[in-house]
Amino acid sequence: MSMFKYIKNDLPASIVVFFVALPLCLGIALASGAPPFAGMIAGIIGGIVVGSLSGSQIGVSGPAAGLAAIVLTAITSLGGYQNFLVAVVIGGVIQIVFGILKAGVIGYYFPNSVIKGMLVGIGIIIILKEIPYFFGYDKSVGGQFSFFKIEFESLFTPVLNSIGNPSLGPVMIGVFALLLIIFWNSVLAKKSKIFTLIQGPFAAVVLGVVYVVITQGNDSIGIATNHLVKVPVPDSLDSFIGQFSFPNFSVITKPEVWITGFTIALVASLETLLCVEATDKIDPRKRVTPTNRELLAQGTGNVLSGLIGGLPITQVIVRSSANIQSGGQTKLSAIVHGFLLLISILLIPNLLNLIPYSVLAAILLIVGYKLAHPSKFKKMFSLGWKQWLPFIVTVLLIVATDLLLGIGIGLAVGILIVLIKSYQNSHFLHIRETDDEFHNVKMELAEELTFFNKGAIMRELEALPKNTQLEIDILKTRYLDNDIVEVLEDFLEKAKNRKINIKLISKKGIIENPESFVDFFKNNPKS
Repeated sequence: MSMFKYIKNDLPASIVVFFVALPLCLGIALASGAPPFAGMIAGIIGGIVVGSLSGSQIGVSGPAAGLAAIVLTAITSLGGYQNFLVAVVIGGVIQIVFGILKAGVIGYYFPNSVIKGMLVGIGIIIILKEIPYFFGYDKSVGGQFSFFKIEFESLFTPVLNSIGNPSLGPVMIGVFALLLIIFWNSVLAKKSKIFTLIQGPFAAVVLGVVYVVITQGNDSIGIATNHLVKVPVPDSLDSFIGQFSFPNFSVITKPEVWITGFTIALVASLETLLCVEATDKIDPRKRVTPTNRELLAQGTGNVLSGLIGGLPITQVIVRSSANIQSGGQTKLSAIVHGFLLLISILLIPNLLNLIPYSVLAAILLIVGYKLAHPSKFKKMFSLGWKQWLPFIVTVLLIVATDLLLGIGIGLAVGILIVLIKSYQNSHFLHIRETDDEFHNVKMELAEELTFFNKGAIMRELEALPKNTQLEIDILKTRYLDNDIVEVLEDFLEKAKNRKINIKLISKKGIIENPESFVDFFKNNPKS
């Protein structure tokens, strides 16, 4: 299927993704302690190069906020940005190796509850981050860039301060933009195809630029330059080329450079695979992205980005979800958005610098709301505590600390729940009618038993009263860990002292009071 078949869907979506990606490229660069142009390079390569090589039809790549803490620390510890770029190149090469080794299956081992928690957590973060920009708050928005540190205060303080100290101009155009997008999507888009083609966010940006031009010089309702997008404006070809940075390969022998490169590769790969899994879930056409090919594409993108001064690249859920919500159908939308970023910094940087941050915030507020819609909390709660607990832990920790820590602890909670259920489901106990002399008990062991089930088996065996007829049924058991065999072996002597008769039911037949479970399973490994 040619990707140009859906060009009428992909072109409008690419414009929306462009306007979402532009402030993110610049903002993440600033948060990472890198030149703003480095974020634009990563966005362009993420769109054009990674978009072309990737097997994902609706995923969009670029610089990611989840890597900002690593980048900020590494630039300082490695002695400068050019030294850091060597680590980016190394990280890209390692990702290519990951792809060749077919390590892309890692993302499939994350529970749905954690992936959904990641989406909701990112949605909440987007909302909290954009509210100060929406209200024209002058202070920088912190949080979400420090590992293992609770960031509630740095997230919520700017939100509360911005609501209490709004700037009239940004708030006015932000509200107009927000209402326009909602009305455009819910009413106008259903009236005519032209409104579907143009898209509400694009119209909101045009409205914002017109507002800035009309109100220039008006102190009461005008918008100050610090509330507008800041794209570098080169005055010549030489000054444009001068914005590129190149890696200092003289530091390639330093261990810390390789450690940073491996860290970038690992974190970027994990974030990409999680994003791929999440993006595939919200793809209306339910297409499946080839994960190994994705790692090859991301690795190639990071090598190129590092070679010309760009930030590390991952597939990013914010851009990808904006692409899906705007009707993107194929990778053409991601590729075109990359070209739009390139064209914008070449031809119209002055025009881009007339876009109010509050208008871009309005676009992102809607994206965040869709990701963190209240109905998702309700749905996860209705699925029971085994789904709700990993979900809510992931959400809270992503908001309070950072993306990776939230996902990691959410995954740990999910694994713990699996272990608890495995412990509970190690066996089925059937207590039959008793007579004056014997209790009749049948214990059916589960299909797979590991050391996690040892405690539950021991507890049941210890609770058996004297004079019990015990049947141990292993007909359905496919794997029996040696720890369980030793528990049964240790119980043989106790059974004799408590006058417990044991009957072992296996595929080899029925054995009355076996002399040794160890010998039996050693001689009959498939019984």
